Amino acid sequence: MLAAHRIRLAPNNAQTTHLARAAGTARFAFNWALTEWQKQYLARRDNPALPAPSQLSLRRQLNAIKRDRFPWMLEVTKNAPQMAIIQLGKAFENFFAKRGRYPQLRRKGRDDRFTLSNDQFAVEGQRIRISKLGWIRMRETLRFSGRIVSACIACRAGHWYASITVDTLEDRALPPAENQGAVGVDLGISTLATLSTGEKWPGPKALRTLLARLRRLSRALSRKVKGSSNRRKARNRLARLHVRIANVRADSLHKLTTSITRRFHTIGIEDLNVKGMLANRRLARAVADMGLSELRRQLEYKAGWRGDQVLAADRWYPSSKLCSSCGHLLEALSLGMRDWTCPGCGARHDRDVNAAVNLQHIAASSAATACGGDGAGPARKRETKPAPAKQESNGTAALDNNG
Repeated sequence: MLAAHRIRLAPNNAQTTHLARAAGTARFAFNWALTEWQKQYLARRDNPALPAPSQLSLRRQLNAIKRDRFPWMLEVTKNAPQMAIIQLGKAFENFFAKRGRYPQLRRKGRDDRFTLSNDQFAVEGQRIRISKLGWIRMRETLRFSGRIVSACIACRAGHWYASITVDTLEDRALPPAENQGAVGVDLGISTLATLSTGEKWPGPKALRTLLARLRRLSRALSRKVKGSSNRRKARNRLARLHVRIANVRADSLHKLTTSITRRFHTIGIEDLNVKGMLANRRLARAVADMGLSELRRQLEYKAGWRGDQVLAADRWYPSSKLCSSCGHLLEALSLGMRDWTCPGCGARHDRDVNAAVNLQHIAASSAATACGGDGAGPARKRETKPAPAKQESNGTAALDNNG
């Protein structure tokens, strides 16, 4: 199994300059290859006898001319330009297969990165050796053991990181989960996640906490003269704040998803329409601040690493309005009602805990079906599979499931 670990680097001034030069070389090679690809494609359209452009032919073409036309490329590792052209070829493959958009030119300050193959670098303890540069200190050691495949060196808000990909040579990158059964996870914007066990994880709300500072720095940047040193400093301050907000959010999501996948082998979640929720101008900022799509992505890949199973209920499953004790379905449940009493059995429910318990029932039932028992019905084998459910007539059902 392939697993990647991103580690912050601690280069000195000379090493920082070399890394920036290597990233600039990779960016130049990518943009040069993209321009040449477009020229050769147009020429072939007029003359079909000409060969079609490819990343292999462009790499050979660059190798033939770089010593005379671009001698500064020889000062950095050969992987910087070569891997950039290979990535361009992958981008065109994805574009023609309709898996991605047309490749765009890389920009300085935004696309400062280059990739290394495993023969151009080595990792030893808390340092990494890059060809033509030498050893660079890392903030921590590599977490995974196995065969090192590649590394991507990238700059983010003035800090350099190495994302090292490792083939763990095993089916699971992490030990199996504890056998605590199935769990339902109800996601929301007031509380990030509510488990069927009654646990509630409040979201960090990093953007909301630092919004005033973010606005102040944005105004300060807009007042600076373009091209000045003060504008560059203001831009770096704003970029560092954006990175801090993202790091606070990611830290909370990683702690939550690691705790869930470590304890439970079957996890029931909602198939939320996050894109549709972001179209609501009253909730868009709060929804984006929680990172609901990222939470599901982390649950799925960490569950795969531990051999867990993630099951998604149908998008219109009435998890909040369905009594987890007797199955009574309310006709309507507003977002402001956080507690309600079931008219069928008289049970008093916390809205979020009740939804999580219903998701747990869905997960346990679908897991039993997958093992050959009686459950919710057959389901296709995939990482996240929807469970059959009754569709709600209430148009606000998608928001009900989040509240």
